[in-house]
Amino acid sequence: MFVTSAYAQTAPAATDPHAAPAGEVHTETGAAHGGEHGGGVFPPFDSTHFSSQLLWLVITFGLFYLLMKKVIVPRVGGILEHRHDRIAQDLDEAARLKAEADAAVETYEKELASARSKANSIAETAREAAKTKAAADRTAIEAELAAKLSAAEARIGEIKTAAFAQVGQIAEETASAVVDQLIGAKATGDDIKAAVAAAKTEA
Repeated sequence: MFVTSAYAQTAPAATDPHAAPAGEVHTETGAAHGGEHGGGVFPPFDSTHFSSQLLWLVITFGLFYLLMKKVIVPRVGGILEHRHDRIAQDLDEAARLKAEADAAVETYEKELASARSKANSIAETAREAAKTKAAADRTAIEAELAAKLSAAEARIGEIKTAAFAQVGQIAEETASAVVDQLIGAKATGDDIKAAVAAAKTEA
């Protein structure tokens, strides 16, 4: 247990009944204390302690330097290097992904342009094929209609010829009947034919 000199000098005065009063003891103690420490110089500023203080300063600085060099600086440097490597890897990965995305977009655009070109070609081919088929169908239909028209005209001619032939016979019979009704006598076939022929010529 540390005991100051002031306490050591004042303690007997408190226990000894024959000791001097406390005020006088303190006055003497103060004088003795001042004389012991050479005018009250603070111990760290005392020149007698400089050598030990410098020694401990050098030891402390050396230990702190070794701690910084062996532990703190390598650890901080490792952390910084790890972060630098991580950032570099992230940048490389981002550049790779960007390149892949650009390549994918370029491939998509090329495929889209090719698909559009093929679609236009297919549409043009389909239009040409439709036009060709329509022209062929129209030609076939026109040829069929022409054949039917020719057949109809031939049939009409046959019907006309037959009708005209029957008209002559009907006219002869009608004329014979009219003569019988008007005259009361039958006309000869030659006379009736001649009359009908004359009527046809006039018509």
